[in-house]
Amino acid sequence: SKGDRVIIYHISGCGVCNDCRRGYMISCSSPSRAAYGWQRDGGMAPYILADEKDCVLLPDELSYTDGAQIACGFGTVYEGLEKIGICGNDQVLVVGLGPVGLAALMLAKALGATKLVGVDTVEERCRIAKDLGLADAVLVSGPDTHKKAIELSDGAKGYERTVDCSGHTLGRQLCIRATRQWGKMVMIGEGGTVEFNPSPDIIHDQITIYGSWVTNIWRMEELVERIVRWKIHPEDLVTHRFTLDDCDKAYALMDQGKCGKVAVVFDEEIK
Repeated sequence: SKGDRVIIYHISGCGVCNDCRRGYMISCSSPSRAAYGWQRDGGMAPYILADEKDCVLLPDELSYTDGAQIACGFGTVYEGLEKIGICGNDQVLVVGLGPVGLAALMLAKALGATKLVGVDTVEERCRIAKDLGLADAVLVSGPDTHKKAIELSDGAKGYERTVDCSGHTLGRQLCIRATRQWGKMVMIGEGGTVEFNPSPDIIHDQITIYGSWVTNIWRMEELVERIVRWKIHPEDLVTHRFTLDDCDKAYALMDQGKCGKVAVVFDEEIK
């Protein structure tokens, strides 16, 4: 209704196919499927025209900058973590510490992981994870990263859960080979390729690998509720803010990869 604070699920599906009825508009099979910011106008503007069915209420406890990260950032991560299941029994390795990987650490911690280790090639991103206290240990990737990561796990046996947010061959290989026997891995990072030997890397260790793409709308609503309950704020990952007039600078900074989350905000929100 008028005056509601909302966030938008960024894919508008047909609403009647099997995937849409499950809440996964991201996988809508209809030609009418349209992504905000692609087939239809997105949020890089003062206003956006969105379907009511694509809106999720944003509680007063969360800022608009919190909410803006939930759909395709935190929501995507939450879906992946729910697929592999995270609890107090689990050590978790996250590879790739861009905004999505940082969100993975934040949510895995909230879900009860007993040990969190992060890995990235970029020192600035590793420093952000350390400064925010998101991990027990953070490694800058190098020739002996696999050995160091394994040594950080209890008994040097590997991790019950691993999360790849790098979308890179070496990152995915690290996740696969650092997963403990009977463990689970989820691939969230897009692009790239990966090579592995099925027998020693997967089959003999009884490892399960999941692929995860965005989330569904009911899980997005669930995440909003849990973020409030956990008293965490996605906004904490924001390292730089830009106005709409400076969008080009925001994208240029993101392209360098030496930052946390970059937010495009209204003038009065610049800090």
